[in-house]
Amino acid sequence: MKVLVIGGGGREHTLAWKFAQSPTVDKVYAAPGNVGMMKVAECINLEETDHEGLIAFAKETQVDITVVGPEAPLLEGIVNDFQEAGLTVFGPEQEAALIEGSKSFAKSFMYRHAIPTGSYVVTSDYDEAVRHLEQDGVPIVIKADGLAAGKGVTVAFTKEEALASLEAILKDDKFGEAGAQVVLEQYLEGEELSLMAFVHQETVIPMVAAQDHKRAFDGDEGPNTGGMGAYSPVPQFSQTDIN
Repeated sequence: MKVLVIGGGGREHTLAWKFAQSPTVDKVYAAPGNVGMMKVAECINLEETDHEGLIAFAKETQVDITVVGPEAPLLEGIVNDFQEAGLTVFGPEQEAALIEGSKSFAKSFMYRHAIPTGSYVVTSDYDEAVRHLEQDGVPIVIKADGLAAGKGVTVAFTKEEALASLEAILKDDKFGEAGAQVVLEQYLEGEELSLMAFVHQETVIPMVAAQDHKRAFDGDEGPNTGGMGAYSPVPQFSQTDIN
């Protein structure tokens, strides 16, 4: 079997590494990949946003399945494009990817479907955001609505920190269009658990649980990142909790 992994980050490196270990996989391609991935895959000079080029490559090399890692091409509808071209592809379609691509959409989705989540407000106006901050106080969670490479969230424990975050997002355009609006969210205290699952229609197959650590510096200090590391299993949660 031939596999094409789209992307060039740590996530895609791990996917390519695991595919290369499978006895059912004969060839792994990565587009664009990175220098480290060259040890486990043939890296192709195609950007993850080049849908037409990637589709043409998958057809030409008779790739059996394409796996999309990054959020950006998923939001741009790369899975839809591959499906329309008659190719087998793993990843959410554009409509489903919006849950990751817009925090306000995800929050409204959870509210509509009675999925427990913290209270929140959404605004694109700095003064309105400040009024909500004055009303709700700190700690508070401030999020750029769109994709910001994992760096768009501030857990503010002081008013000064919250104001600086709002100013950076709404006034200084720190995240561009991704920060056109912000989500101000209730601060929830407790242990974090990441539990993902493979989903197809009504079939749900859970993966192992993990705990992600996003702070840039030792001791859980500093700004959030896309992730400094994670571990699994998570001893703070029993299998009963996870089930």
